[in-house]
Amino acid sequence: MNLHYRKEGNGWSLVIIHGLYGSSDNWMIISAKLSERYTVYSVDLRNHGRSPHDPVHTYEAMKEDVARFFDQHRIGPAVIMGHSMGGKVAMLLAADYPELVKKLIVVDIAPKDYLALEQDSQYHLHRSILLAMMEIDFSLVKTRRDVEESLAEKIDSERIRQFLLKNVASDRQAHRLKWRLNAEALYNNLEEIVEGGNYKRFEDRIPITGYPVVFIRGLDSPYIQDNDIPMLKRIYPDANIVDIPNAGHWLHAEQPELFLEAVLRCC
Repeated sequence: MNLHYRKEGNGWSLVIIHGLYGSSDNWMIISAKLSERYTVYSVDLRNHGRSPHDPVHTYEAMKEDVARFFDQHRIGPAVIMGHSMGGKVAMLLAADYPELVKKLIVVDIAPKDYLALEQDSQYHLHRSILLAMMEIDFSLVKTRRDVEESLAEKIDSERIRQFLLKNVASDRQAHRLKWRLNAEALYNNLEEIVEGGNYKRFEDRIPITGYPVVFIRGLDSPYIQDNDIPMLKRIYPDANIVDIPNAGHWLHAEQPELFLEAVLRCC
């Protein structure tokens, strides 16, 4: 699969891998700043952004897509930075292809089975989000405002709705709006997205010490808890944990200056 990407800047390569519902578009401000020091590649994972759609959406498939992207563009070793779902992809890529890694930066995700958290897993939230997206009939809605009003019937959070609206695109052939991401594939693979890329995937190679590892977490986010740190240290004994105050899961958007400072400091 040939992934869509953005490239800018000069210097050592830095590859950004977005999270669920995201795309390279969401990282343009961060990429522009980092491009003053690096050659920045921001990829769209399969079923996201302008990359191809496919019914398969597993971490193994995403990891191999990105590995092929490195090969196609002769990248590596590089700083690899992944957020959320993209953070799990980045960890797996680094573990299986350590020769591609100069440094690994994992943004607000841990290598754990979030489905095992049951009510705290975010699974039901994501299921509701994807169902709400799939239920929109684009033959009936004319504007992004119409899309937001439809989403508001099922999704209370305005922040989430505004983030999802970034995935609305124009279907020039059908002369109407559409979702740019593949909501159906994400829905069908949701259990894998939530539980995959967990601790068990790394057990046969612990400890991982071949490259520097940094975890950056938002202190208002539930994704990396204090009680997760011993597990992170078992896998990556030399890992650094960087905290961003007053930031949730989308810390790069909520606290961009602090986030950039953390990335540049650890790079």
